[in-house]
Amino acid sequence: MQRRHLMILAAAAATSATRGVQAQVVDLNDAINKAGRQRMLSQRMGKAWLALVHQTSSANAQLVLDHSMALFDRQLVELKAYAPTPDIRETYVKLEEAWSGYKTTLVGTVPHKSAAQAVLEADAKVLALAHQGTVQYEAISNRPVGKLVNVAGRQRMLSQRMAKFYFAAMLPVDARVASAEIGKSRSEFLNAMDLLRNAPQATDRIRSELQLADGQWVFFDQALKNMQTSGAAAKPLSHVFVSSENLLSVMDRVTGLYAAITT
Repeated sequence: MQRRHLMILAAAAATSATRGVQAQVVDLNDAINKAGRQRMLSQRMGKAWLALVHQTSSANAQLVLDHSMALFDRQLVELKAYAPTPDIRETYVKLEEAWSGYKTTLVGTVPHKSAAQAVLEADAKVLALAHQGTVQYEAISNRPVGKLVNVAGRQRMLSQRMAKFYFAAMLPVDARVASAEIGKSRSEFLNAMDLLRNAPQATDRIRSELQLADGQWVFFDQALKNMQTSGAAAKPLSHVFVSSENLLSVMDRVTGLYAAITT
């Protein structure tokens, strides 16, 4: 019963994290939001694939992987079509190529520890180019709110990156590197929360959502900290998966709220 409850929570988070995604890029804030979401999806797909290796929350992990791949495909087309400069378009041409390799790695073999390193290498290439595109769109915007959309959107990526490296460490695959990356991402996440909370553009609604994110972070961080004591047990792995999805859902709403600011 508890496992079913966890899977329902994660499924709800998976849906809400991408609810309201518009069919086309409508402005630069929306472009920064979607470009940043591509960063998150690169890590979320890796997390879901590694969860399948562990056979943890398998049904929901497959749902998350399939949904994330479809959304990445759709947003890539939108961002490439919207690209306002040749440099940005070139970034998305390169991202398209890197994504093709990553997608082949994700679906070309049954999830297994032997292919985990290849998945991690492929998602790193996609992440780097997706981040480059996000930064380029922010630079074109040249508005303070553009940076806030970027920073809030990056929080989504960090939530998935920490969870992904948790699953990698538990295989183990590059456990020492994974542990270091989790620590680095944790510090970056907490620093960015302070920036978002104290920004002059933060509305009461945004601060309320950030307070909710703080609560979700407590659960997620505690699940991550169990890495040293619980090993690759099914229950802690499931807690990391679900709590990362819940945190993602809240930060996606925060990003959308910042993206909606027009002044």
